[in-house]
Amino acid sequence: MNTTKRFILQILFWFVIWLVLWSQQSWEISFVRENVLVYVTQISIVSILVYYLIPKFLFHKKYIPFICISILVLTLFSYIATQVPKQDIPIHQMEKQVRGMRLPPKMEKKISTRPPLRIFTMSLLLFASYSLTVVIEIILFAQKKEEEIVLSKNENLQTELKLLKSQINPHFLFNSLNNIYALSGIDTQRTQQSITYLSDMLRYVLYECENAFVPIKHEVTYIENYIKLYALKSSKKYPIEIVFNNLNANVTIAPMLLIPFVENAFKHSNIEKIKDTFIKISLDTRLDVIVFKIENTFSKTLVQKDTIGGIGIENTKRRLAILYPNQYALTIDEKEGVFKVELKLNLHV
Repeated sequence: MNTTKRFILQILFWFVIWLVLWSQQSWEISFVRENVLVYVTQISIVSILVYYLIPKFLFHKKYIPFICISILVLTLFSYIATQVPKQDIPIHQMEKQVRGMRLPPKMEKKISTRPPLRIFTMSLLLFASYSLTVVIEIILFAQKKEEEIVLSKNENLQTELKLLKSQINPHFLFNSLNNIYALSGIDTQRTQQSITYLSDMLRYVLYECENAFVPIKHEVTYIENYIKLYALKSSKKYPIEIVFNNLNANVTIAPMLLIPFVENAFKHSNIEKIKDTFIKISLDTRLDVIVFKIENTFSKTLVQKDTIGGIGIENTKRRLAILYPNQYALTIDEKEGVFKVELKLNLHV
């Protein structure tokens, strides 16, 4: 809401208040004559506050000048508002008509002077206008600042998510090309097949991953292609167990969220040895929850950070914190040479 609209709304608010007070006086025209200047001074105080004092001093934390000028404005306009002569003086007229005598000049002056209680009441109304305006402006200013902070945070989060995605894509491509390079010296036919898998994976990464969320089936297809691509490196059958249950077409997930755990399992399981190694992957999806589990043998001699920056699981943790705040439970455990990961996503919280 801009400044002019706020000013107009406050004018209308006090206009309604004065209409209510006027109705209590049986719509006597004398009420308007006595109080019109008070209403005008109210409008003046509100305009000075809204257009000058509050934005120039209060919002810039210049409190002392703001207080001093406010006191001066209230004093000045309170004095102006009390200068309207009292119009109805029924006591004076009644004394002249009934008694047929003229009151002494000092008594006439005393009766026609505005009572102290009324002066106090008008000053109180002006102070109420001042206080209400200040409170409203502070509340709206605080609300605007809060909205700006939220917007800024959202923009920062979106920027960070884009950065995390940009880290994932080169990482995936780097690993996949290494696999194909290793395969090219072994079997040309399987090299062509691996390029097909890689093409499907790149299509997913380049196009579908631009969306905030993708169908869970697409993410599963990507994982399956990744495993097939890896398996083509050798003619041996790797001890990999995959169980995907209840792949509901209506369930969506943030793209490339699960693959870092799969990559980590293949990297540290020493699966090429075949003997005494394994990788187990399971995924269970329902409309309101996704449960992803992965277990693999763990070789401490292979534990080292990626040469391109140590991304992967830490990257995924950060994405989870941004995309699924208070909606996920991630358990990572390493015991007796077995590395276990369990991720539970609550989709409707």
